[in-house]
Amino acid sequence: MPDADFKQRMEAVYQSESRAVLATLIRLLGDFDRAEEALHEAFRAALEKWPEQGLPENPRAWLVSAGRFRSIDQLRRQARFDSFDPLAHDTVADQAAPADEDDPTVPDDRLRLIFTCCHPALAPDAQIALTLREVCGLTTEQIAQAFLTPVPTLAQRIVRAKGKIRDARIPYEVPAAGELAERLEPVLRVIYLVFNEGYAASSGAELMRLDLASEAIRLGKLLVEMLPETEAIGLLALMLLHDSRRAARASPAGELIVLEEQDRSLWNRAQIAEGSALVGQALATRRFGPYTLQAAIGATHCRAARAADTDWKEIVYLYDLLLRIEPTPIIELNRAVAVAMRDGPAAGLTLVDALLARGELADYRLAHAARADLCRRLGRATEAREAYARALALAQSEPERRFLERRLAQLADVIAG
Repeated sequence: MPDADFKQRMEAVYQSESRAVLATLIRLLGDFDRAEEALHEAFRAALEKWPEQGLPENPRAWLVSAGRFRSIDQLRRQARFDSFDPLAHDTVADQAAPADEDDPTVPDDRLRLIFTCCHPALAPDAQIALTLREVCGLTTEQIAQAFLTPVPTLAQRIVRAKGKIRDARIPYEVPAAGELAERLEPVLRVIYLVFNEGYAASSGAELMRLDLASEAIRLGKLLVEMLPETEAIGLLALMLLHDSRRAARASPAGELIVLEEQDRSLWNRAQIAEGSALVGQALATRRFGPYTLQAAIGATHCRAARAADTDWKEIVYLYDLLLRIEPTPIIELNRAVAVAMRDGPAAGLTLVDALLARGELADYRLAHAARADLCRRLGRATEAREAYARALALAQSEPERRFLERRLAQLADVIAG
């Protein structure tokens, strides 16, 4: 019976290696479902052998090898029963053929997998769902919660996407240089969505999923090495600048700390310097897009030694530029909050109320939280309480819910007093 220490080490191996192992198995076996089954078989084999043999020097290589050969054995057994099918033996032979484990043209199987999941033949919502499921290991339930989609609908979306990849024989590869730029946008979008789920988990007990945020940054760096396009650089800068604040975003007890109340001495200055340099590099091209502008906003926040030193005039200007190229309600909301910081909460509240009246953000918790905060600052406690309650009803993250509950309790004291 494995002891508790071994179980913890196995869990650590699963958390750190399972998605990389799966990505390589998909390349070697050529099928998502077969690779997922092989992954489970590999960890089953590890549970049987590692307690006696000890953890191997390279757990990832061991798991890939175990998963691949167990899948080949299963195909061979199946072929014996399907001997009437003339293609069966050829299929097994193909699967058993030696694989090139060290393809020099692609630095990482997970990056290859992202380009496959983001193939233009797949619908955008399927690209996102498949990447979060296969590359990042989120459960179907987690993805459904993040995108406010019924679980059965999300599950069918993933199944259909896998089927399309199989039936259309979509290649498991990073596109050739001539195709790479046009395939970049959906890949950037998905990497950023992965980062956001790590930086601010949509549900669960933890405020952040550091494994996802770190994985998104790692993939962003790989992408910039392969394709140093302006927006790839801008996205990497944006992620680095946001991530630089991670140590200050939660208390030791895991409670959410908003930006203006964070201890800025905890911010990662090396990451800020790296991200800010990338912002400058991207802006210098004059071909920048939304990721670069968002990174410039992040860099402006990070330059302020104190919250009171923040250059809100510059931030509003950058949001004005951003809205010209990406006019979305969420960017409008962020701009409204920046206007409130520049011109006062009444000016911001007018903009937020106009946005909510349009109905597009009726179920977006952060819109109601922003309205609540502006009402609180204006001394409109009853309206603030109603807006906080609406935000709380929509929130799925436990630290976020506790933060909103604290705000509601503070307002209750104000109203009672």
